Amino acid sequence: MELLDTFLPRKEFDSYEDFYNGFSVHVPERFNFAWDVMDSLAETKAGEKALVWCDEKGAEAAFSYGDIKKLSNRAANVLASAGIKKGDPVMLILKRRWEYWPILLALHKIGAIAIPATHLLTTKDIVYRCGAADIVGIICVDEEKIMDAVEEAEEKFRAEGKTMLRYKAFVRSVHSATAPAGAESWVDFKPLMEKAAEDFAKPAALPLNDDIMLLYFTSGTTGMPKMVRHNFAYPLGHIITAKYWQQVIPGGLHITVADTGWAKAAWGKIYGQWLCGSAVFVYDYDRFAPQAMLDVICRHRVTTFCAPPTIYRFFIKEDLKKYDFSALKHCSVAGEPLEPEIYERFREGTGIKLRECYGQTELTVVVCTYPWLEPKPGSMGKPSPGYDLDLLREDGSSCDMGEEGQLVVRTGKRKPWGMFGGYYRDDELTRSVWHDDIYYTGDMAWRDEDGYLWFVGRADDVIKSSGYRIGPFEVESALVEHPAVLECAITGVPDPERGKAVKATVVLAKGWSPSEELKKELQNHVKKITAPYKYPRIVEFVTELPKTISGKIRRVQIREADGVEEAGEKFSAD
Repeated sequence: MELLDTFLPRKEFDSYEDFYNGFSVHVPERFNFAWDVMDSLAETKAGEKALVWCDEKGAEAAFSYGDIKKLSNRAANVLASAGIKKGDPVMLILKRRWEYWPILLALHKIGAIAIPATHLLTTKDIVYRCGAADIVGIICVDEEKIMDAVEEAEEKFRAEGKTMLRYKAFVRSVHSATAPAGAESWVDFKPLMEKAAEDFAKPAALPLNDDIMLLYFTSGTTGMPKMVRHNFAYPLGHIITAKYWQQVIPGGLHITVADTGWAKAAWGKIYGQWLCGSAVFVYDYDRFAPQAMLDVICRHRVTTFCAPPTIYRFFIKEDLKKYDFSALKHCSVAGEPLEPEIYERFREGTGIKLRECYGQTELTVVVCTYPWLEPKPGSMGKPSPGYDLDLLREDGSSCDMGEEGQLVVRTGKRKPWGMFGGYYRDDELTRSVWHDDIYYTGDMAWRDEDGYLWFVGRADDVIKSSGYRIGPFEVESALVEHPAVLECAITGVPDPERGKAVKATVVLAKGWSPSEELKKELQNHVKKITAPYKYPRIVEFVTELPKTISGKIRRVQIREADGVEEAGEKFSAD
C-alpha cells in the first residue's frame, strides 16, 4: 500500500464536482509529519531520491529518503543536546540551503515550533519577532549581515536587561572553508550534525495535533506583522496542493520557486510533495536569471514546476522553443493574478497550460484550476474541497453572479484542512477577521456564470476613482499586452477631484526608453483594451518594481513611497 493511501480513503475522481463533494483526508491521532511520513518513506523507499539541490555556482547534492531520515536524526540530536525541547520556538533563516530540510524535520521530531524567516530581516525585525514569539534559538546562514543583525538585536535586549536567545547556530555554505568573522558566540552546526548519532529516540510525549508546529510572521493591513500559527496536522492540508494543483508525479522532480522563509515553501517544497511521492528540487540562487533557471529545469529533467507570475513574465521573453521541456508535465502559478498574455505565450512556447491557484498564509489552496477544469486565463478557478466559499457585500449579504464582493470562508460546517488556528497571542486580531463562523480574506473577487472565481484585488488595493471601483489586475493585464511593458503595478494616488487617480509604475522591456510620447501611447492602449475610465492618469517609469524575495510585487511599498496612508497588503501564498 502506498503511503498516500493511509491519508486518502479515495484517490480517483470522475469530475470536479465529484472531487469537491467526495474528497476527504484521514487525520491520524497525534500526527507528526517527520515521524509518520518521512521515517515511513525511509523504510519503504530508502534508496529513492527525496531531495535534489544545486546552486548557481555549480555545486550539487542529492539525498535519498534514507539520507533525509539520518540527517534529520542527527540534527535532532544536536538540537536536543543544546537544550531545544518540545514547544520551544526556533527561528530558521536558511534561504535555500539544503540543510533547511533536515533541520526543520528535526524540530518536528522534537516537537519544537519552527519559525521560518527571510534573510532580509533587519535588526528591528529580529527584535520584534524574538520578543513577540519568545524565540529561544536562531539557526541561520553564515552571512555576516544576518549574523550581525542578530548580534545587534541581542545587544538591544541586553540593554533592556533581558535575555534573548539560548542558542545561536550558523550553517556554513558548501563554498565556505572557514567560519565567518565574529562568530565566536555562535555554534557551527554542520560539523556537529556530521558527528551526531544517526538514531534519535521518538519522544514519549509527542505533540498533539492542535499543538503549534509552524509560526509565520506575515504583514497585515495595520500594525506589526502577525503571527500565523499552524498545527501538526497542517501538512495534510497540502495533499490537495501537490496532487491536484501542482500535479506532482510519483518518482518525479518538483520545483517551487520560493525562499524557505515564506509559507510558499511549505506549499511547494516539502509536505505535499513528499506525501505524494515526488522528490523536491531546490535551485539555490541569490539573483534570479531566467536563462539559468530554464537551463536548470531542462538539465535536471524537472517534471513539475510552480512559480509566481513574475517568473513566467521573464520566461516568455526568452526563446522557449530552444529548450527541451520533454520531461516537464505540469506548471502552476500563484502569488498574484496571471495576465492572459503570459498564459498564451507560455503555452505556445512549451505546450503546457498554466494552472492558477489562490490561497493565503492562513489557508491552503482555496481556489484552483483543477485538472478537470479548462483554464480561463486570469481566473483563479473553482473552490477547493473543504472550503465553503462566499462573496459578500459590505452589508454582509451574498453577491450575485458577476458582482464584486469580499471572498470569505464559512467555517460553520467544518474547518478546512490546513486552515490556521488563529493569530498567535492575539485573540482580538483573530476575531477581527474570523467571527460568526466566517473568515474574511480581505480579497475582492467575482464569480462568472460557470462558477469560476476572478480576483479583483485586495480590499485595500481596489481603487475608488470618480465613483468607480477599479481593480488593479485588469489594468495591469492591459498594460503588459503592450510590447514596451515588461512588468507593471497599478496603485491609486490621492486626487482632489476623483478621490483617487490610477497610477501605473512601469518597467520597460529592452529597447524601449521613457518618453512623454510613450506615456500617452500606453494610456491610449489601456483605453482601447479596457473601459476608458480605468486608464492610468499617472505613469512612472522605473528600472525595477519592489518585490518580495519570491518575486511578488509589493504595491504597498509603491503606495508608501507616494505618501498614501495605507499600511500593507495581505500575504497570499508567497
